[in-house]
Amino acid sequence: MIAGVGLVVAIGVGFVAYHWLQPAPVAQFLRVSGNIEAHESLLSFNVVQSRIVDLPFDEGKWVKRGTLIARVDDTDYRQRVRIADAAVLVQRRSLASAERNAAAARQVLVSDRAALAYKRVNYVRLRRLVPTGAASRDALDLARAALQESSADLQRDQALLAVARRNVALAHANVRNAEASLKLARIIEGYTTLRAPFNGVIMVRQAELGEVVGPGTPIVTLGDLDHLWMRAYVNEPDLGRVHLGEAAIVTTDNLPAEHFRGRVSFIAENAEFTPKTVDTYAERVTLVYRIRIDIDNRHHELVPGMPVDARIELARASSR
Repeated sequence: MIAGVGLVVAIGVGFVAYHWLQPAPVAQFLRVSGNIEAHESLLSFNVVQSRIVDLPFDEGKWVKRGTLIARVDDTDYRQRVRIADAAVLVQRRSLASAERNAAAARQVLVSDRAALAYKRVNYVRLRRLVPTGAASRDALDLARAALQESSADLQRDQALLAVARRNVALAHANVRNAEASLKLARIIEGYTTLRAPFNGVIMVRQAELGEVVGPGTPIVTLGDLDHLWMRAYVNEPDLGRVHLGEAAIVTTDNLPAEHFRGRVSFIAENAEFTPKTVDTYAERVTLVYRIRIDIDNRHHELVPGMPVDARIELARASSR
């Protein structure tokens, strides 16, 4: 009887020990909580300094790429464009005048070469006639002087043509410079309007209507709704189970029927204290690691600051 009781007890102890010593099943998912964050761009005017005359959006407003965010008084900058445009017109007229002068100088050279050729022929002819008495030596001397004068005229006009060509080249350079100045004036005038560089939401509006702002003065902070992520933290014991690229399903109480796909894109290398207000020392010394989960937000349903939960799939991590 005693032996039978002992056998039963031994079997019971063995059964309990077997199940007690079995490793607990590894969870296939890890749940984390956090908030939505977004890439933020601080928008400001470039180069210009003027008074804000248009500021149509308040904080929290959603804007599309290219939407006017702010505009400053552009009176001075439009006047600079008009001045630069007039300068281009003046330089183009100067170029036209220089080209006409160069064309006239080329025509003068044609005349000079014809006159020189005639006087050279006349001089050669008289030089042959003087020994025969058919022409006087005075006529030959006059022909020689005329030939030398015509040669000097050709050299002078060749130099004038070179100057005219240099003037044309200078006029071309002046036109290019004036056109570049006009282009710059138009670019600067374009800086008087500030437009959204991407689809996003106005996170913060740092300026007010009527305020005089200069280059680099913050106007608004724009959050990129197309590239959102979830900031979350995992406990140190769970760190080895989370890997880059792990799939995640993100949910929020604001949209209970929606599930958003995401992937773990960042895992911090260094631990930090639990990022919250705590009441006990035990919680304060708890170390966690920050992670980031990129989220598909193609329909812009999630916005920065929204609290969310995520379920990270650990199937691949547990099989490694």
